[in-house]
Amino acid sequence: MRTARATAAAVTAAICAGAAAVAVGRLASDAALKAPAGRPLPTEPRLTVHATAAGRITLTRDLASLRPGTYGLSGDGFHAVVGPVIESAPHAAHAVVRRLQRVTHGSLEPGAKAWLTPQVHIGDPKAALGLDHADIDIPGELGALPAWFVPGARDTWVITVHGLGTTREHPMVLMDFLHRHRFPVLDLAYRGDLGAPRSPDGLGHLGETEWRDLDAAIRYAVRYGAQRVIVHGWSTGAAMALHAAAHSALRDRISGLVLDSPVLAWDVTLRALAGARGIPGPLLPLAVRAAQGRTGLHGDRLDIAAHPDALKVPTLVMHGPDDEIAPWALSRRLAARRPDLVTLHTVGDAPHGAMWNADPHTYEETLRRFLTPLM
Repeated sequence: MRTARATAAAVTAAICAGAAAVAVGRLASDAALKAPAGRPLPTEPRLTVHATAAGRITLTRDLASLRPGTYGLSGDGFHAVVGPVIESAPHAAHAVVRRLQRVTHGSLEPGAKAWLTPQVHIGDPKAALGLDHADIDIPGELGALPAWFVPGARDTWVITVHGLGTTREHPMVLMDFLHRHRFPVLDLAYRGDLGAPRSPDGLGHLGETEWRDLDAAIRYAVRYGAQRVIVHGWSTGAAMALHAAAHSALRDRISGLVLDSPVLAWDVTLRALAGARGIPGPLLPLAVRAAQGRTGLHGDRLDIAAHPDALKVPTLVMHGPDDEIAPWALSRRLAARRPDLVTLHTVGDAPHGAMWNADPHTYEETLRRFLTPLM
């Protein structure tokens, strides 16, 4: 009898422990799979606005607020654009002074909490950049996908795909550059974005299912006159580009890829997101297993798409060692394995998805040199 009771107690404890592990795993995986578009990544610290005056803004001193370059500054009810640190300005021990280029929405008040974002522009291409565009709906497998189309004279279109923590407003940092070089630009919102269909399970899949929305955009581009397409993807958008280049029925129309901060290993990125949201290290394997069970993610599809042997077209990778979400080492490895097709442009002092922000001029010149033979 005692043995039976002991066994029953052990089984009950095991069941409870298993249930707790499942619950913890779901909670941990939620930290990565339910990251809302347009909200800051958990790696971005909250900064306090201390003062604004005469084209200057004083922010909490932090490694983030000391980054070089140009960023959006977002908070509840406001958005602004900040430029580089003003070295000649007096800096307090707890604060840093940056150039305040413009306030695009709302107002900046002392004490407001804000975060830096690679998303510099808000609104649509006309409101933000003065570019004429069409609001279109692309037929996708889950429903209509909103997109902006900025016309251009070339028959090579650039399809832009945003990534984690941003929306289709993010690619507008390059829209004026691409327009000057006469590329038609198709800027896509995909499943889970505002105005786009939800994923059936309500979760993000780090590009593994979302790429089919990019495939729909490629079909749209070809139907309306594109002879070739170049896909420029950030973060999970870069993973979507790799999936499309490997699996799309129209992959022969893809003439080039630009991968900014590419997610090349979904499990590594999921661990990073969950860890940045405060999930303890010992629980991160549970997050990975829970994500696998909930979404069917197992990495084999991305491993195939991102394998060096799978690349067939010229590829420009923009990435840097300060990316805490998608390891730069994987991009270096990809470039080293395929020097015939892959060009790696290394960017320092830039967080995930913000390679343009750190040095816009050099980014655009590198991109111009890559695109010239593909025009």
